[in-house]
Amino acid sequence: MTVRKDETEKSAKRVRSYHRGRRAEWQAIWWLRLKGYRIVARNFKVPVGEIDLVARRGRTLAMIEVKSRGDLESAAGSISPRQQNRIVRASAVFLQRRPEFADFTVRFDALLLSPGRLPRHLTNAWIQN
Repeated sequence: MTVRKDETEKSAKRVRSYHRGRRAEWQAIWWLRLKGYRIVARNFKVPVGEIDLVARRGRTLAMIEVKSRGDLESAAGSISPRQQNRIVRASAVFLQRRPEFADFTVRFDALLLSPGRLPRHLTNAWIQN
């Protein structure tokens, strides 16, 4: 079996993207901790969707999508309505599995990262439909 060059390049690109995403999540975690949040869950994955970070501050539970791009505007624009819906559905599963958070206020945030810039935390980045 021979592997074509373009398949190898695609695989290498996926690996680089994965590692870039993991670094971005660690940066986001530390930024949120500095702002007084406690990280409750990371990379919560279920068949209906995925949540990058679940963080709590007081009685508020934030479902956070982390995006890293070349500039903050591109990062903000990369969260599609379809992705927002998947995060909303995953949050419902999260709350079913973690009933201790049932009476918390839930919101959907975005944490945007760009090289050479401080992270931008957008609270209530979108509203649940």
